[in-house]
Amino acid sequence: MNFKEFEDIVVAEFPELTPEMLGKYEAMEALYEEWNAKINVISRKDIGGLYLHHVLHSLAIASYLKRRRPEVYSAWTEGASVLDLGTGGGFPGIPLAVMFPNVRFTLCDSVGKKIIVASEVSKALSLGNVTTVNARAESLPQVFDHVVSRAVTSLDNFYPWVKGKFSGSILYLKGGDIVPEIAELMKKNRLRTGAVSTWPIETWLKDEYFKEKFVIEIEK
Repeated sequence: MNFKEFEDIVVAEFPELTPEMLGKYEAMEALYEEWNAKINVISRKDIGGLYLHHVLHSLAIASYLKRRRPEVYSAWTEGASVLDLGTGGGFPGIPLAVMFPNVRFTLCDSVGKKIIVASEVSKALSLGNVTTVNARAESLPQVFDHVVSRAVTSLDNFYPWVKGKFSGSILYLKGGDIVPEIAELMKKNRLRTGAVSTWPIETWLKDEYFKEKFVIEIEK
């Protein structure tokens, strides 16, 4: 997928995107190609799929909020605090930070070389709303409005890492057979009925890549 194809898809879903925001998305391709050649944060054979597999996948969280949680989407346009845990090279945090310039994003990863890439890309894109941290979740003192992440581990492993770190919800990108995983999450952590919502990404993105991929929201 080239930038023009990406642009057509995101502008149709998010007509509020400004030329400046679109310019930052366009600049991502060269930046990630440059940094990925130095520090491998995206599979070398997958770097050509940056817009489809990484940027659009990240923005599925925004599509979910706009369609299913408009009150949260509206809050994000005005300002909030979001932790991206296990961000790797900056996903989903950096694409979301471009779209929501009033949200304060903390991108956290325990692997230092990955955080270098996320930090340098966010600086090159002039994302003043992004802070990068080389740490584990349990060492962070803050409580955030929301947590975002992309398939870092199973849900029942992930939840204890961020329990107590958010006041709103977790927005988690995950694929495959999620039903038993959600059942295990709810059982182990004694979550209330209705605390977990799932949304198929192919509701928005019809590409085969997104079949059986979901945005999972876990509320307190």
